[in-house]
Amino acid sequence: MDYHVTALERAFQMARSGQYPSVEDIRKQLRAEGFSSAQVTGRVLSRQLKELIREAREASQAGEAGEAGAA
Repeated sequence: MDYHVTALERAFQMARSGQYPSVEDIRKQLRAEGFSSAQVTGRVLSRQLKELIREAREASQAGEAGEAGAA
């Protein structure tokens, strides 16, 4: 756990990574990393995280499609 990063900042990092398919998965990982997931609540925050997850997935899929086309 990085003590210079808050649970909220870490949640945004995870959402941008594209490695976590849902907000609930992010909360579970936060707990596994020793963070409290209590800060990661609310409709607006959940909406923001879901949007970042969606964008990361789309970027990942676009990258994979580009790599397949280049091969």
